[in-house]
Amino acid sequence: MTLKILTDSGSDLPLQFFKDYDVTLFSLGVHLDGQDYEDIATIHPAEVFNAMRDGKAPKTSQVSPQRFKDVFTELAKEKQAGLYIAFSSELSGTYQTAVMMRDEVKEEFPELDLTIIDTKCASLGQGLVAKAAAELAAKGGSKEEIIELVTFYINHMVHLFTVDDLEYLARGGRVSKASAFVGGLLNIKPILNVEDGKLIPLEKIRGKKKVAKRILELMEERGKDLSQQTIAISHGDVEGEALEYKRLFEEKFGCKSVYINMIGAAIGSHAGPGTIAIFFLNELPKA
Repeated sequence: MTLKILTDSGSDLPLQFFKDYDVTLFSLGVHLDGQDYEDIATIHPAEVFNAMRDGKAPKTSQVSPQRFKDVFTELAKEKQAGLYIAFSSELSGTYQTAVMMRDEVKEEFPELDLTIIDTKCASLGQGLVAKAAAELAAKGGSKEEIIELVTFYINHMVHLFTVDDLEYLARGGRVSKASAFVGGLLNIKPILNVEDGKLIPLEKIRGKKKVAKRILELMEERGKDLSQQTIAISHGDVEGEALEYKRLFEEKFGCKSVYINMIGAAIGSHAGPGTIAIFFLNELPKA
């Protein structure tokens, strides 16, 4: 029996991916206008971005413990080995909850074969990890081979992103309110990355064109064989900007594979509309 791949909506992968590869989706929760939604499954991220443009502040929650318990119990009953590729534990409590529920299920089903990996990644950084795992599983890769590939991807994944309005990050405590206010006045755009699962500001740059130029420079500094790998771009409901970045990558680096998707409702609730995030590897796995 092939390995069952599971991941959560922190991966920002489209719903079609989960259907195509038979990957189990754990949805983070989104609360908007008095309603509770399941990220990816029951709310389109554009609804969240439009609400934020109108001044609303959606709330998010981790995957429900009962959802984990139900799926893990089903795996145990079917004697199906599983690999859960989880959203960074530094950005959500989802990973810790999954581990707790796995341990609870193992009390009743000691034979449960489920590995849970903290990717220390977010958005399509996590998505690229899950995608690589699903593709190898579809080819019949062993659990050991898939975990080895996943571990490689996690250790070599680079996140670079910029937000359109610092106010959204200020609401989540990622930057100070004063910094957000001054940034808005001066058209300052931050470039951030993820280090060991944590969100870290790198630089502040004035104007979108200069941000794009600097992102290209950082990719050249940090990337490896960019033309030979899939570069991912997730965006906060600004597909035109994402496509322009794709064009720049093709022109500068000769990229042949660029994967674009809108940021999901959960991560989008914190990053806000206008966000652009870029993901790539700083080393390629050996063929």
